[in-house]
Amino acid sequence: MAKLYYRYGVMGSSKTANALMVNYNYEERGQKALLVKPAVDQRDGERFVASRAGLSHPCIYFHEMREMPMEALKKYACVIVDEAQFLTREEVSWLVHLVDDENIPVICYGLRADFAGHLFPGSAALLAWADVIEEIKTICWCGKKATFNARFDENGTVVKEGEQVVLGANDRYIGLCRKHWAEGNLGPRA
Repeated sequence: MAKLYYRYGVMGSSKTANALMVNYNYEERGQKALLVKPAVDQRDGERFVASRAGLSHPCIYFHEMREMPMEALKKYACVIVDEAQFLTREEVSWLVHLVDDENIPVICYGLRADFAGHLFPGSAALLAWADVIEEIKTICWCGKKATFNARFDENGTVVKEGEQVVLGANDRYIGLCRKHWAEGNLGPRA
């Protein structure tokens, strides 16, 4: 039986590296996985997924996958979705259909919450509907588990208001523990 997996973590927790390794493992065993991301994510270029650790692989956009005939999708052993927090509730519902009705395993990677501590629509749906939910852990600068995504401005000040989706990486975001997120404390390197 296929399952819907949601593997979430804060910025810098190696979610994309994990997704790319799962894709590699399928390929190494002679199976094809379909690597997908929402079109809103253009940080690594068009139709490309790249991790901070230097791993990368071509992908297709989520909407392109939805346009594929189901028979073509069934040729894949697994669908891997990076940046799944950017999906809509309806798009997550479609992934549930792939799992429940088409028996295609789906593994999603993404953030749980935004810089202000609010769930993304895709994350909320995945937390509600996924068969398996796993946290990919990393640590705050203090050594505690990082659970919040801090967005900071050009002056190194943590911001907690603004648009929910502002693309960036280490230049705009860092994973912090709840205490340091609440304090706006980016640590000694700041």
